Amino acid sequence: MFFGNVKFDSGDQIFVWAYHWFLSLFAAVPWLQFALAVLLMTVPVLLLFPTLMGLTTWAERRVLARIQNRMGPNRVGPFGLLQFIADGIKMLIKEDIIPRAADKFLHTLAPILIVIPPFLVLTLLPVGRNMTVVVSDVGLILFFALSGFGTLAIFLAGWSSRNKFSVIGGMRVVAQTISYELPLILAALSAVFVAGSLSMVSIVESQGGGFLNILSWNVWTPWGFAGFVIFFIAGLAEINRCPFDIPEAESEIVAGHLTEYSGFKYALFFVAEYLSAFAIAGLATTLFLGGWNGPVIGEVQILPSWFWFLIKMYALVVVMIWIRGTLPRLRSDQLMSLAWKFLLPLTIVNLIGSAIYTLTAQAGPWMWVAGWLISAVLIGTTYRVLVQIVYTKDAKKREYRYA
Repeated sequence: MFFGNVKFDSGDQIFVWAYHWFLSLFAAVPWLQFALAVLLMTVPVLLLFPTLMGLTTWAERRVLARIQNRMGPNRVGPFGLLQFIADGIKMLIKEDIIPRAADKFLHTLAPILIVIPPFLVLTLLPVGRNMTVVVSDVGLILFFALSGFGTLAIFLAGWSSRNKFSVIGGMRVVAQTISYELPLILAALSAVFVAGSLSMVSIVESQGGGFLNILSWNVWTPWGFAGFVIFFIAGLAEINRCPFDIPEAESEIVAGHLTEYSGFKYALFFVAEYLSAFAIAGLATTLFLGGWNGPVIGEVQILPSWFWFLIKMYALVVVMIWIRGTLPRLRSDQLMSLAWKFLLPLTIVNLIGSAIYTLTAQAGPWMWVAGWLISAVLIGTTYRVLVQIVYTKDAKKREYRYA
């Protein structure tokens, strides 16, 4: 079946087919058709990801409780599944307190600004075949450009609170974000080299094919595996997830930039954090895990394309939860050392490895094998050298001195 120039011959296109069929009913009224198109593209994003966020808060609390030998939420709804709704209502009816010395306008503006970038970048992700809200030839650049505004909002929250703990937390966010944005972006560029495009749709399409439609994913290459690990680590730091949550370290600075926030404003920061986690996990899926590509039998994909994207994305979010329950928080000096002394040099070498792989892959199968091996040796050797230089040289037991 065709609508315009797009053919819908797969079961996973049911939502796309329904979208075009519904809009075709209003073809005689162009302005109404346009308004409905915008509504139909934005409402699913505004409903799907916040719902996933609410369920993820329940899942995270249950997983952390299991790790810590507790029960977790189990009272509201079956298995405690409706706990996030009760928490949302509680936050709505809590008193909104603004410090007397705070900049009231900016203090109120910051939590509003911080939830906008995550929603915008989620519209750039190719959730399924022909299921991208905003298709752009420079989608990757737009993603990083828009996500940077979240850092400004957090710093604005800390500065406007007129609280030393809040300001320190805001400054920590700025330092951490700048440090880890470089390896994050450079790791993403390795996938751009191979795909030859900044379009997220093109990057996903370049990973199609191979045995069972799986072996062409970037993560199975040396540069792709290293880039995926670097990207994931840097992504955790970008969204302030454990073990990189020093901007709101409760044992040091109360709650960082959140210290002077209460009620629903406080909740908006956590909404932004979880949405950002979905955005980073979705981008990692797009760049390295094949995006919507999943196993095929013959020429038929076993399950819908959007299912494979969402399951991969959510699996990465579960790994984030697992890490939070397992690893302790890094010190500030450890955090900066990891970014500048280890991840950044390794990412630069990984870019070189991906360039070698791309050039040799174009020269034939034997040169492809040679490029695979060369990039593996180059990245592996660099990793071992950096470990020896950064983490074993002059290593000695830390001495704590108290005043």
